[in-house]
Amino acid sequence: MKVLRYIIFISIISAFIGSCKEEPKKVIKTEPIGFTKEGELTITKQKVDTLIAKLDIEFAESEYETQTGLMYRKSMEDHQGMLFIFSDERMHSFYMKNTEIPLDIIFLKADLTIASFQENAQPMNETGLSSQVPIQYVLEVNAGLAEKWLLEVGDKIAYNKN
Repeated sequence: MKVLRYIIFISIISAFIGSCKEEPKKVIKTEPIGFTKEGELTITKQKVDTLIAKLDIEFAESEYETQTGLMYRKSMEDHQGMLFIFSDERMHSFYMKNTEIPLDIIFLKADLTIASFQENAQPMNETGLSSQVPIQYVLEVNAGLAEKWLLEVGDKIAYNKN
């Protein structure tokens, strides 16, 4: 009888220990978010009307698109950008939550002239980056391009949709 109790006891302990094992973690595979060219944009100098840059752009117009922006992207080419279009001219603030690439954020007035810009916004930083003045558009490009292009307040953009 002692042997039977011992076998039952060992069986219960073994079953308990076996049931405490962690199941392997499931890996959820996500598809990378790619760039979709929806239009083209040019940037020109304010005084001499000289072309500074020509970009392929995606548009962020809906509330979801403007809230998500370039979040979760792994990279972006230097000839690409995202143009945010708001319904009216007012103060705006952007942050880099869930954004994995450093960006230059270019704030534009309703007349499509550069009002201000934030250079080298750091990935994953949730600090608000203010437009400093009322604006209606925002252009996001790879960090370092504003300096490379020698952008200035007053430079102008033009865009078209495909």
